[in-house]
Amino acid sequence: MIGRRSRISWPLEARTLGSYVLGFQDLDKTKRLVAGGKGANLGELRKIEGIRVPDGFCISTEAFKRILGEIPSIGDLLEQLSLLKAEDRDKIVGLSGEIRGAIEGRAIPEDILEDITRFLSRLGEEDAYAIRSSATAEDLPTASFAGQQDTYLNVIGKKAILAHISKCWASLFTERAVIYRLQNGFDHRKVHLSVVVQKMVFPQAAGILFTADPVTSNRKVSSIDAGFGLGEALVSGLVNADIYKVRDGALIDKKVSTKKLAIQASSEGGTKERAIEPERQNRQALTDEQILQLASLGRKIEEHFGCPQDIEWCLVGDEFYVVQSRPITTLYPIPEANVQDNHVYMSVGHQQMMTDPMKPLGISFFQATAFRPMYKAGGRLFVDVTQNLASPASREMLLDGMGKHDPLIKDALMTIIERRDFIKSPPDDTKEQSPSKTNKGTSSSEFQPRIENDPKIASELIEKNQASIDALKRNIQTKSGSELLDFIQEDIQELKRILFDPRSAAVFMTAMDASAWLNENIEKWLGEKGVADTLSQSVPNNITSEMGLALLDVADVLRPYPEVLEYIQQAKDDDFLDGLVKFKGGQEARDAIHTYLDKYGMRCAGEIDITRPRWREKPTTLVPMILGNIRNLAPGAGSQKFEQGRQAALKKEQELLERLKQLPDGEKKAEQTKQVISLVRNFIGYREYPKYGMVSRYSVYKQALLKEAERLVRANVIQEKEDIYYLTFEELRDVVRTHKLDYPLISKRKDEHTSYEKLTPPRVITSDGEIIAGRYKRDNLPAGAVVGLPVSSGVAEGRARVVLNVEDAVLEEGDILVTAFTDPSWTPSFVSIKGLVTEVGGLMTHGAVIAREYGLPAVVGVEDATRLIKDGQRIRIHGTEGYVELL
Repeated sequence: MIGRRSRISWPLEARTLGSYVLGFQDLDKTKRLVAGGKGANLGELRKIEGIRVPDGFCISTEAFKRILGEIPSIGDLLEQLSLLKAEDRDKIVGLSGEIRGAIEGRAIPEDILEDITRFLSRLGEEDAYAIRSSATAEDLPTASFAGQQDTYLNVIGKKAILAHISKCWASLFTERAVIYRLQNGFDHRKVHLSVVVQKMVFPQAAGILFTADPVTSNRKVSSIDAGFGLGEALVSGLVNADIYKVRDGALIDKKVSTKKLAIQASSEGGTKERAIEPERQNRQALTDEQILQLASLGRKIEEHFGCPQDIEWCLVGDEFYVVQSRPITTLYPIPEANVQDNHVYMSVGHQQMMTDPMKPLGISFFQATAFRPMYKAGGRLFVDVTQNLASPASREMLLDGMGKHDPLIKDALMTIIERRDFIKSPPDDTKEQSPSKTNKGTSSSEFQPRIENDPKIASELIEKNQASIDALKRNIQTKSGSELLDFIQEDIQELKRILFDPRSAAVFMTAMDASAWLNENIEKWLGEKGVADTLSQSVPNNITSEMGLALLDVADVLRPYPEVLEYIQQAKDDDFLDGLVKFKGGQEARDAIHTYLDKYGMRCAGEIDITRPRWREKPTTLVPMILGNIRNLAPGAGSQKFEQGRQAALKKEQELLERLKQLPDGEKKAEQTKQVISLVRNFIGYREYPKYGMVSRYSVYKQALLKEAERLVRANVIQEKEDIYYLTFEELRDVVRTHKLDYPLISKRKDEHTSYEKLTPPRVITSDGEIIAGRYKRDNLPAGAVVGLPVSSGVAEGRARVVLNVEDAVLEEGDILVTAFTDPSWTPSFVSIKGLVTEVGGLMTHGAVIAREYGLPAVVGVEDATRLIKDGQRIRIHGTEGYVELL
């Protein structure tokens, strides 16, 4: 590690290879630390039969280290650079410029010069060369570093070549390269640079070949960008490229652009722009035959490297040359399902309001809890819905469910269905009857509930669930070691029995059907949209909305005690509750928070991942919410808000019934509506309870597993107890049994999780890797409006607060919360806001349910909402129509 000292002594591993300079023939994928990503890949390319690579050599990273080591101030400069953030632009410009100047001003040592001269003499000292930077942290599977360091073309003569080698070394510290490393978490002091010196070829056409479509991510479609002359015209954006698409050896699409310019080599060195003759400007840069030939070469290269590639190519005469190949790092991984034919996968995270990556232990727990198989990809889970889409009956059921849950998923699935050639229907699918043909559901004025209208049913289900959790807490206390893991695995079966109890599902499905019936029929009869939203306010048995109101009661306990409030404002450590008792009112405050945590402490952001810290483990998470409640709301707000919602629902019910009675056949309509409203109010609150029961059990499992992890730490099997999060349940069982662990696996999984955090999971992805994006189809919207799904009616105008992490939510009364997604951990923040906008969600997801419960207008499923809406911007949300105006 580089410290604050005047000189650095770098180890000279490259000298064991006999030289600071290595020919391409001496390079392969094992030489990344010596030749950087580009150099190592050029060595690999030369090994592929039929692939032409212009000859050349690499000046190793050891030469770069030696140059740096001879700059007296480099240690201090790199130390200062490492302390900066990407936003510190002025400081980055100054420091990086100073480092570049020091490197370019340093003479290349004599022995390195000799090695370079020897290679140049062999290849041709007067020939033209391309000189490229090749960093050790580039062309990685998770970060390409494309374009971060410099490339120089058509460099002629030894003196110019040596000067440009120094420029390449210095380009590791361009402003853009420094900022890229800061943004991607790479240590400047651990990234080193090799320089590639490669003989120039002078092509009539050049460009880039992606062996997977960079737009759709389809791994079976190759995409070629092509232009006349050197590829720099395309890279620099001087001309629009021709774009050709190839699938299964056939040209499936081509877009021929007008190409007015080309970049060509200049006779005195360097490059120059040249105008293309008018009659050639609209010609294809490649013939159809050449396009297919190039795509075939790309597949050969992809097969060698084992993953989709981004390939730079040149056409010289009738021959293709490859000058670079690197992994495409922007592709979302395909779910690990090991299938041969076409399959369609749907995101679990978008349905669970948790699109962050999960750690391996969290994934394996959720997989074990699930009703159907789930497949991993990018730290997220997906379900295979191919069979559901193949037959009309199950297809209609799936589309109907997704229409309510996430219309963007439904639209994406419709896109696949409309292709007709991707999914094969079963031979007898014409005989199947759609369930909606026999169940009148919401499309008729008649309504058949799935369960009798008895309010005691939900209460009984809750009591049985709670009794089962209490038994779990008692029984798990006596378990440890392998016996504990076996016990948890058995108890997961009890959890699944409760989660998938048909009677439990019938309760909330009846409520959902009843809500849909009300909205459809009241709009048809009275012309009023979204009435179920008001009728759902302040219902019994909604554990999540009760949680938000209960935190208002906690705020009321703390409110009278200034010393307590001042103390918790400074709270940083999660044992701060013990310090409360020193202050007046501290014991009462501590008891109130503990009581709250006893009932709700198992909750947290991303709670379906068992590894995420619960409120019980991290009570400081609650502090901003408590303080916000005290700041924004008056004493007694909890009971007051509940009563206001109850009265609003009662008033709406009375108003609707009176209006219905005035209609033809009005008494019958009113009587039926009254019965359906009763179903909604008796049962809709229970919708939130099954998940509460699941995370309650997860919390019990987790506490027991962390005690087991502490034993593993004491036995020196793992370094810290949280290491178990990076093992699957089965792997953890083996480690507990054997006390043996290949510890590098933990480090590898941690790095993978970090890379997964940078990925955006798709709602729908195919086995070809193609990401299918859904679209809203909406007309007559105000200019500039952003569209989503209406889930809680009403209109609200206010200041947008864009919040990405619930712990950072500092909200004022009247703010409109804009975030990626919400889960129950966000509920306490809902009590002071005026409306809700999320990127993910549907009619029955958490944010929608609680927004209706609290009477907040809400629009969900607004793609890129946190980017399109700026923090502090004034917005108006239309919760009835489903769009947001930016004012």
